[in-house]
Amino acid sequence: MLQLPSACFVHFFLYETMVPNPARNPQFATTLAHGLELLNCFNVGEAILSNKDFADRTGLSKATVSRLTYTLAMLGFLRYDNTVRQYRLGSAVISVGYPFLQGLQIRELAWPLMKKLADVARGAVSLGIRDRSHMVYVATSGGYESLAFRPDTGASLPILASAMGRAWLGRAEPAQRNAVLEQVRVRDPAQWDAYHAGVEAALRTFAERGFALSEGDMERDIHAVAVPIREPINSEIFVFNCGVPRLQLNDRTLVDDIAPRLVAMVDTLARQLSAQREKAAASKA
Repeated sequence: MLQLPSACFVHFFLYETMVPNPARNPQFATTLAHGLELLNCFNVGEAILSNKDFADRTGLSKATVSRLTYTLAMLGFLRYDNTVRQYRLGSAVISVGYPFLQGLQIRELAWPLMKKLADVARGAVSLGIRDRSHMVYVATSGGYESLAFRPDTGASLPILASAMGRAWLGRAEPAQRNAVLEQVRVRDPAQWDAYHAGVEAALRTFAERGFALSEGDMERDIHAVAVPIREPINSEIFVFNCGVPRLQLNDRTLVDDIAPRLVAMVDTLARQLSAQREKAAASKA
């Protein structure tokens, strides 16, 4: 049976091996980390934040926040709005992220398969990767009509509540999975309190069936199934999910129809990726 992590072991593992400790590693640039922490303060639906908002969310002093926001604005990562005297994200954020997205060749290869399944399922098929305690969409085909939530590139989902996150946890190595669970528990207690009780059952489902489900756990009107690529790519675990409005589903559609289609899609993509690697290796021989 899959077990949730031992708090003592995982606490040691997380902070000793996965999270740099400034007190122990002289290579860790604390000021840079604080600046990036400010950029991470923005949430979906929050276009603008004040220095007070940054200070409240990071625990940094007002003076430190003021220096950081000024610097980030000078570099284009923040933009000061004179009208409301607060900060918006700047265009440099997009410039930094764009090469990363363009470097994901899996997106181009997967796109036709994603579109085909999205059309059949009458929902959205997305590709995502983990960002700390959340999963982030890096590609989406299709969408949901007349719903407040629409998956889009850059949107994030809680790792414990989403099918995509549960599939990632199911595919991750035990030590890595346990470390991430402890990271959520320590750094995102609201997510932990809301969803950790269902993690073990979700991991059991993944171990038995090869896919993970989220049946209205996060968005009441959306049911989703997710499947990870079997082998990590550049050390990243990529996960595909298919979300469908609940009103379009009967009691078994997600498990008996859409889940097998998603599994087959991911298997097809895995074969294409393997063939692509073999072709690249042969061309270098």
